[in-house]
Amino acid sequence: MIEFTLRRLMATIPVLLGILLVAFTVLYLIPGDPALTVAGPRADETTLNRIRAEMGLDLPVHTRFVNYLLKICKGDFGESVISGKPVLSSLTEKLPVTLKLALISILFSTLIGVLMGVIGAVTRGKIIDRLCTLFSVSGISIPVFLSGLVFLYVFAVKLRWFPSSGFNAENSLMPFILPAFTLGIRSAAFLARIVRSSMIEVLNQDFIRTAKAKGLSPMRILFRHGLVNALIPIITVIGLDLSSYLNGSVIVETIYDLPGIGRYAMEAISQRDYPVVQGVVLLGAIVFIVVNLFIDLFYAWINPKVRDEMLGKLAK
Repeated sequence: MIEFTLRRLMATIPVLLGILLVAFTVLYLIPGDPALTVAGPRADETTLNRIRAEMGLDLPVHTRFVNYLLKICKGDFGESVISGKPVLSSLTEKLPVTLKLALISILFSTLIGVLMGVIGAVTRGKIIDRLCTLFSVSGISIPVFLSGLVFLYVFAVKLRWFPSSGFNAENSLMPFILPAFTLGIRSAAFLARIVRSSMIEVLNQDFIRTAKAKGLSPMRILFRHGLVNALIPIITVIGLDLSSYLNGSVIVETIYDLPGIGRYAMEAISQRDYPVVQGVVLLGAIVFIVVNLFIDLFYAWINPKVRDEMLGKLAK
């Protein structure tokens, strides 16, 4: 397992460098002048040239990229050209909000999605299965911004069960309930379809019929033998959702006025704050790599055949 982990980590280094290179290049190909954003439209050419020199915009692109990599290796993500604050400190301030939102959302989506999927598989073709399918189709079809606005109006404005917006450190859980439900309901609907199809496939296997012939209880057959053997596609969906949540949800954080990574990235893009955008991209790449690594390790743990196949591919 240690060899597999080390090989997997080494394989992620080119991926991380490639993501940084693409993000760095695309940012500087976008029309517009970051110096003009900082100085304002009335700045003269002398001031603009000075700001460009301070930001390193007068250097060749490849030189700027190498300098950026050297700073990253030292733990320096740069400073925001708008606020002047270090990017790394700003990200560490925003990350707890996004992390809490992501964890609550993934809890909602996993509980609801797995439960609906298992119920749909067990009651296949019956009215309950059709209701679960209706939930799945509706959850996937409705846009996040629409469900967010509806939940906000009904549960916050009309019923006043939850705060309508903002983040209050003294009551740190309540502001996340509605955003997490808004973010998780779509994932729950998709996860329910995956769980249902995986469970139906597993429940038709020979070892399930053998377990029934041995007289095992239906609940043990369903969860101990059925759900466990259907975990691989389920874990994949959960891991991808968690990665996207940890990178911030721009729409949900904007609707509910949460100071998270997604909203921070959107503000940086609109203000052409290159160091912040690069820092968010780097954080997102690291999050995806780490989550995918844990998913692969989980695959290898529950199925040694998967570990042997992955080791064989990495060795080539």
